[in-house]
Amino acid sequence: MDFHEALGFWWVVPAGLALVGYALSLLGLSRAQRAVWVRARIVRVDQPAHWESKHPGIPVVVAFQDPASGREFTLSNAGKHGSAIHEAWVGREVEARYPRGRPDRFRVVLDTDGEKSGRSGPNCLVWLLLVGLVVHAAVVGGWPWALLGSGGLLTVLAACSPDIRLARERAARLAASVAVPARVVAVTRDVYRDGEGSEIINHAPVVTFTTVEGTHVTVLSLDGIPQPSRSLGRELTVHYVPGNPAVYTTDLAADRREGRKAVAFIVVLLLAGLAGLVSGAALL
Repeated sequence: MDFHEALGFWWVVPAGLALVGYALSLLGLSRAQRAVWVRARIVRVDQPAHWESKHPGIPVVVAFQDPASGREFTLSNAGKHGSAIHEAWVGREVEARYPRGRPDRFRVVLDTDGEKSGRSGPNCLVWLLLVGLVVHAAVVGGWPWALLGSGGLLTVLAACSPDIRLARERAARLAASVAVPARVVAVTRDVYRDGEGSEIINHAPVVTFTTVEGTHVTVLSLDGIPQPSRSLGRELTVHYVPGNPAVYTTDLAADRREGRKAVAFIVVLLLAGLAGLVSGAALL
């Protein structure tokens, strides 16, 4: 077997890794399944420093109990342990995991879909495998197979996407939102460089507000506030969902437009996928 023939078996590695991952998940032996999962509670919220990076999120201190020892741990997150927290208030509960016997190595997990089952890694490998198969089909079979492969991939991606459901759920929740005054207390600053070496500066305001229930909330607003670099000290109105201030917006109309754009994008993606399937089949 020469090099080019061996190259045709590139798919063996990602397929094998995905199968191993799914096998470990079924046996309950994946890293996530072997970890200890607990409900952690935020007990202190600190304000991000003005002009610091947004990547660590909002610095918080969380408390949780180790099921094995019964001991209570109070540890700082500070964006270094798992997911960065963008909406924080004292009393908020979040999921956390850590290796058995090592609570100090806890990681906050905000999106637990696929994490607890240990299938997030294998699922990513399957998507990479599908993309590779589409490229391989395009190289070997030409345009008809390229259209069939890409069309099928887009169709599956659109059909599996939760964006339409999430957009509708968010719109329904915000329909019953409550408006309260808010204030920008800091602005984060991150500097990136594009491919040509030019600087791109990104700003994200840190906003605080108090709910009608008396809960003081700090959020890192990644979008929705015009001219964020000049927003320090600006007075705003925040619309939040009662009982869950993590669902909020500073502009209801703009939020509805973004929801409609998300739905339209998935519909276009589905139509493009179906068009690719039909065109590819017609060219065969």
